[in-house]
Amino acid sequence: MSRKIKFSLLYRDMWQSSGKYVPRKDQLEKIAPAIVEMGCFARVETNGGGFEQINLLFGENPNDAVRAWTRPFNEAGIQTHMLERALNGIRMSPVPADVRKLMFKVKKQQGTDIARSFDGLNDPRNIIDSIKYAREGGMIAQAAMSLTYSKVHTVEYYINLADQFIEAGADEICLKDMAGVARPAWLGKIVKGIRKQHNEVPITYHGHSGPGFSVATILEVARAGVDYVDVAMEPLSWGTGHADLLTIQAMLKDDGFDVPEINMKAYMKVRKLTQEFMDDFLGYYINPKNRHMNSLLIGPGLPGGMMGSLMADLENNLESLNKWKAKRNEPELTQDDLLIKLFEEVEYIWPKLGYPPLVTPFSQYVKNLALMNVLQMEKGRERWSMIADNIWDMILGRSGQLPGKLAPEIIELAEKEGKEFFTGHPQEPYPDALDTFRKEMDDNGWEYGKDDEELMELAMHPEQYRNYKSGKAKEAFETDLAERKAETESSASNGEASDNGCADFSPARMNVNVNGEEFEVMVSCNGHDTNNNTKVTPSNEAIPSQPLTKGEPVVSPLEGKFYFTKDSSEMAIKEGDKVKEGDILGYVEAMKTYNAVRFDKAGVVARILKENGSEVEEDDELVLLQ
Repeated sequence: MSRKIKFSLLYRDMWQSSGKYVPRKDQLEKIAPAIVEMGCFARVETNGGGFEQINLLFGENPNDAVRAWTRPFNEAGIQTHMLERALNGIRMSPVPADVRKLMFKVKKQQGTDIARSFDGLNDPRNIIDSIKYAREGGMIAQAAMSLTYSKVHTVEYYINLADQFIEAGADEICLKDMAGVARPAWLGKIVKGIRKQHNEVPITYHGHSGPGFSVATILEVARAGVDYVDVAMEPLSWGTGHADLLTIQAMLKDDGFDVPEINMKAYMKVRKLTQEFMDDFLGYYINPKNRHMNSLLIGPGLPGGMMGSLMADLENNLESLNKWKAKRNEPELTQDDLLIKLFEEVEYIWPKLGYPPLVTPFSQYVKNLALMNVLQMEKGRERWSMIADNIWDMILGRSGQLPGKLAPEIIELAEKEGKEFFTGHPQEPYPDALDTFRKEMDDNGWEYGKDDEELMELAMHPEQYRNYKSGKAKEAFETDLAERKAETESSASNGEASDNGCADFSPARMNVNVNGEEFEVMVSCNGHDTNNNTKVTPSNEAIPSQPLTKGEPVVSPLEGKFYFTKDSSEMAIKEGDKVKEGDILGYVEAMKTYNAVRFDKAGVVARILKENGSEVEEDDELVLLQ
């Protein structure tokens, strides 16, 4: 009898691997019955990750969205699952334990069956806490292992990790291949090793398709014994996203597996609705380059979803670097020169940093440090001369235990700078906080909500929740979307109209920021690229990149170190902020004296060009205005 393989649809992750937002509550309610009608999914990823934050950014209640979105699947007997980041919960920074515990209880009551918990460092302590909290909350505890390919991330390493999670009470295991770099045969051995000792424990494979291994990997892990395979579907499959349902179903069926049939009429309905959501407004926030696969990422092992921000980083820093070189009559670099130097530096420093799994946020930390090293060395300075505070937190063990050993030079550098290594439990520095948030809700006259769900949202996402309650979030989102649409319409009416009724629009592409990463977004009109009149296909196929038209830069008035904050004050500005003449951008510390850098015109902050703590010279560009 053929062995069954079941499918899980990554509807939430499909969107977040492609752009900034996921569909609104009304759109999710519209598409859920069609997903059920497809008849091929045992599970659907409904929430978690950045889902709740995105709803708050819309100015809408995430609790209403989760309950409405999960209900049709609950009624159809399709299991729902969410992604959570262990110590970081469903945000990007550590969460107090009492807030983490409440989250699981709330999500179960809202209709989410399975908690997929991962830790960016694979620290068992962080994930074991989540296993315990998830089971206490009545959820299925699925422990996810972040897959990274290195000499310390061996077959035995992952089998041992799975053993620890299962012994601690994990109901299931997930192989989380966030960069798609798992080699098929290697991962097959891991699955066989887990299966040999834990034949009854369900195993899921979750992988991204970017470097090109995913289809072969899925076949190998299916043969080795996985039970569930995560898939995506058009128009948001492949690229930096996930393998497509149709391909995986056909491949596994050919290999003799018992896989569910697909109601293709319903499939086309889901595909059509997803495209409608993109055409409505979500397409404004999707990077066309994320349709591409890139095997250059195999060497450094960086997630494909970082390519947009990575290329933006290169462009920004290359311009500044070449300006520095031109002043000194040194030969300039091309973007390809800098790209190769960056990849080589990632491969060089990664082992020295203890091989942190290259998953959010640690993939960004490694990439940022590698780029800073390259820039410093190109200017004749020392490697490691600029390390951001959040990278130091990773190095010092404040986020958890690194899988490998730090290089002696890193330890010596920490000691030289008076840094102290942290050896306690990563949760210790973050005491319980629910009472503080209860008081805030009481003071504001806010309801705790059904099952304390509103309290949980405030405690998990304080800043975003406050902006949601005040109405600022909804106003900001609607203003941003209206401006994007109006710019396209006004260019069509004021410029030279083309055959499709669209005028040339500049910029035809713009950058948006997603969780600290830059993504390039195409602006279209009537289904055409407004810059070169190239038709945009219904599948949202990427079109040749056009240069981003820059706004006027704000430059450093003197040499020193650039900071967004002065002492412990709030960040002066962030991308997307509207600014007026005289507003403070940040500060340059020269000779231990802070000098404010101010805008000299009104505009919108299009791009931040320097990291906090960056060394700058006079006339270095710090930010661009639209």
